[in-house]
Amino acid sequence: MFDWMAWTWPTAAFFALIAATLVVFSILAIRFPEVPRKGVLGIETTRGDRLFITLLGSAFINLAWLGLNVGPQPWALVVCLAYAAAVFSWV
Repeated sequence: MFDWMAWTWPTAAFFALIAATLVVFSILAIRFPEVPRKGVLGIETTRGDRLFITLLGSAFINLAWLGLNVGPQPWALVVCLAYAAAVFSWV
């Protein structure tokens, strides 16, 4: 039925992780209401905004990593995790 999608376990794990993250963030938003804060960008952001910025930036980091052939792709994950920590801390 889903043969046309060419699902591999890394692809399925990626989408499952994104779905789980959205569920966790929804539960956090219900349990602990979000309070917008101003960071280095000078705009008010919520948890969801910072998640979106992190996901978008991580996509660009991975594309640049592939395009510039910097090294093995798993190392891009380390860069993305550091980027995510920075976004959630300072943005």
